[in-house]
Amino acid sequence: MKKYIVEFIGTFFLVLAVCMAGTKAGDMAPVAIGATLMVMIFAGGHVSGGHYNPAVTLAVFIRGKCNLTDTVFYWVFQIAGGIVAGLLASRYFDYSVAAASPDLPIKALVAEVIGTFALAYVVLNVATADKNAGNSFYGLAIGFTVTAMAYTLGPVSMGAFNPAVAIGAGAFGAFAWGTIWIYLVGCLLGGALAGITYKFIIKPDEA
Repeated sequence: MKKYIVEFIGTFFLVLAVCMAGTKAGDMAPVAIGATLMVMIFAGGHVSGGHYNPAVTLAVFIRGKCNLTDTVFYWVFQIAGGIVAGLLASRYFDYSVAAASPDLPIKALVAEVIGTFALAYVVLNVATADKNAGNSFYGLAIGFTVTAMAYTLGPVSMGAFNPAVAIGAGAFGAFAWGTIWIYLVGCLLGGALAGITYKFIIKPDEA
């Protein structure tokens, strides 16, 4: 249960940053979001692995470092954390925005696949590879990946790269519910492709 609570906490703060910094921080929003993810990974990574993202959990499951039960409960607590953060930002802190949709849904879908693949691929290599066990840089690497992808692909897809972020942003009112499918399909596909790619590249005795 402790690791599930950690996943709730980390996802909560990540989505809170997406909603509130994304509304007020302008061009610096990706930095605030990436920094939030980074510190939450350093805070909780030793307990739960610091996924805070159902797509990352899927990649770790495919890689073989997360069992089915944990995968399901991680998803439940991650999505719950995202929804609570989105509702808190909109209802309590009175942050409000007009619901937005990507201009080009198919291009947005591809952007979410690419951005989530990059994120999950980095997570697998820096946080789950045995040869990188005990490293002190994994939180930085993952946080900066989100920042980089937000600047690179955010203008195309609005840059969720995380189903819990998309659902939380929907609860907040920033993402139109009619296009949430883009993020559910794109992010989970990107995570799955990262897990498959990792297993293809890394030999079992090097994992």
